[in-house]
Amino acid sequence: MAETTTPPGVDDLALDESVTFTSELIRIDTTNNGDGGCRERPAAEYVAERLAAAGLEPTLLERTPGRTNVVARIEGTDPSADALLVHGHLDVVPAQAADWSVHPFSGEVRDGVVWGRGAVDMKNMDAMVLAVVRAWARAGVRPRRDIVIAYTADEEASADDGSGFLADRHAELFEGCTEGISESGAFTFHAGPGMSLYPIAAGERGTGWLKLTAEGKAGHGSKVNRANAVSTLAAAVARIGEHEWPVRLTPTVRAALTEIAALHHIRVDLDTPGFDVDELLGKLGPAAALVEATVRNSSNPTMLDAGYKVNVIPGRATAHVDGRMLPGAEDEFIETMDRLTGPGVAWEFDHREVPLEAPVDSPTYAKMRAAVELFDPGSHAVPYCMSGGTDAKQFSRLGITGYGFSPLKLPVGFDYQALFHGVDERVPVDALHFGVRVLDHFLRTA
Repeated sequence: MAETTTPPGVDDLALDESVTFTSELIRIDTTNNGDGGCRERPAAEYVAERLAAAGLEPTLLERTPGRTNVVARIEGTDPSADALLVHGHLDVVPAQAADWSVHPFSGEVRDGVVWGRGAVDMKNMDAMVLAVVRAWARAGVRPRRDIVIAYTADEEASADDGSGFLADRHAELFEGCTEGISESGAFTFHAGPGMSLYPIAAGERGTGWLKLTAEGKAGHGSKVNRANAVSTLAAAVARIGEHEWPVRLTPTVRAALTEIAALHHIRVDLDTPGFDVDELLGKLGPAAALVEATVRNSSNPTMLDAGYKVNVIPGRATAHVDGRMLPGAEDEFIETMDRLTGPGVAWEFDHREVPLEAPVDSPTYAKMRAAVELFDPGSHAVPYCMSGGTDAKQFSRLGITGYGFSPLKLPVGFDYQALFHGVDERVPVDALHFGVRVLDHFLRTA
């Protein structure tokens, strides 16, 4: 079937609405600075109104006033089937307008591209799901299994007001859900001439945001001080930043390496003594970028804070580290941090969330592969693990297995991953149309 074929249930209005909704959601500024000041309610009301117009009964839920979540359920035709969760967040990271070619909250559609903060992370997916649901209502289409749609707040910070709140306080809304799909998967990755990959996420590294504190002796900057908190902390930060983490290959990463290597006509045995993953990555060309960040834990110092005057030695210094942990490697991460910080530096988790692993041999994963490859013949869907995390972490508390599946067909040279939290975030109109078609096909048959 050609990519341009429109399957039952998707009409031209759905394609148009995917663009309109993306643009209009971008115009609703839901910047999340992480300080609690974000208000997702206008965006939540926007999607709730359109879900209600499609005959659904959306529920709006808040832990904190203005931090609004929306949940709705579509009844499937097979009551014996497990339900599927489709979730997307409504908040976005900050954007500095002076750095952008267009205003980041304009939602401008120019030369076949929708511009603005959230165009790929992830108001595009929010809009595509909304367009599909409304197309189903017009055509009288029902999916095979119940589908629970959740639009969440606060994903770009702690998720305490979003998916964490929903999982902890409103689990009943997700009754029967065993699997879920959301952001960061099924986008075109051009791995070389004639090789289009669609990485579908089946895992996430865990989040470990750390706060380091060194206590010392305050004093005059001109005096000898053997208990300088800044020096002690700086040494610990340097050790952490320079640490070489050992290779740890999870099942998802093993599957990714094996499949991507095969597409490059490279036969590998990951269990061969002396196997060198970095040597293999060097042979995979651009596709190495899909895997290289997830073969190890990581720890990147990101913030330092100490002192108030150049000639005063402070009694305390603090730092923050962005740590990421592979499934099965959390204990190793903690033990390593204990060793690297050393005496005189205490550390704690500022924010911690679990790593995730999902099967790549499940029927649902097979259907995601098939849906993408149906609409882009000659392409190859491959597994991968996300280097970061999503709301799937919180929903995993409910026993929901999470996948990254927000399909987009992208042109050569379009660096999708660089646009996450980047300047001039944008998405092609054609990519949204492709996503609507793929989502419709997958969600009806999943």
